[in-house]
Amino acid sequence: MVDSPCIKICELDGDGVCVGCGRTRAEIAGWMSMSDAQKAKVVELADIRKRAMSASDKGDCLIASSE
Repeated sequence: MVDSPCIKICELDGDGVCVGCGRTRAEIAGWMSMSDAQKAKVVELADIRKRAMSASDKGDCLIASSE
């Protein structure tokens, strides 16, 4: 079982990404119907998005490789 990354700070930015958990609107809406493998991938992508948001807030450059 994969736990939801929700931290109860539910606010979407201009790109439709939650500033609290890093998931997209579609990922949030589809969470309950996803397999554990899909949820794990969403958590991974959300973490990358959150780190990118944090880096951009600091003026840093973060390049994420998609392998």
